[in-house]
Amino acid sequence: MLLDLHTHSIKSDDGRAKVENYCQWIKAKALPLDGFVLTEHRQFDDESDYSALAEKFGLCILKASEVETEYGHVLVYGVTPELQKAFDFASTHLELAVVLSESKKHGAMAVPCHPGRPKVGMFAHTDELGIPEGVEIVEIHNGGSRDQEDQIAIDNAEALNYRGIAGSDSHIVSHIGRCATKFSRNINSINDLVEALKAGDFEAVNLKTAG
Repeated sequence: MLLDLHTHSIKSDDGRAKVENYCQWIKAKALPLDGFVLTEHRQFDDESDYSALAEKFGLCILKASEVETEYGHVLVYGVTPELQKAFDFASTHLELAVVLSESKKHGAMAVPCHPGRPKVGMFAHTDELGIPEGVEIVEIHNGGSRDQEDQIAIDNAEALNYRGIAGSDSHIVSHIGRCATKFSRNINSINDLVEALKAGDFEAVNLKTAG
């Protein structure tokens, strides 16, 4: 399965895409995606139920979160009510160590995203703050990356033995599917996704340059 692991809808403060429009775009443009994960900024969207849309369009639609730490932004997959009590998802000053440890404690997976980006990427802070402990996976292909941001992520991930995922980081409909992550197993739930991530059963794909 090919899943876009980093997308934003109108639920995010800077998102301009409706989830149904993402689905329509994927089908209209015959994108190779089997689904996508909504990683809304500084929150976990408990309210929205996308199961009807998923069934209508034959897509896997999952929910996660993007939080903010001193090392930059971090995607959190496998958010539970207990994890939401462990730290304040709305905070812009979370400690990466807390996000990593609490995510692991509650069975989730925390993944620094666009780590090669200035200010909001992890590798922009490692010279000053050091290499954080507990990181296993980072996003190495991001649909919104510029210049050498992805290459910085790739080079550092290789040097530090991190595995890599990919996502479009889409905020508008036409940007979905620029980057995605390929899984050799079926992903039907967020638990399936977390287990595949923990198992290392995935490959980052940059669809901007494919073909």
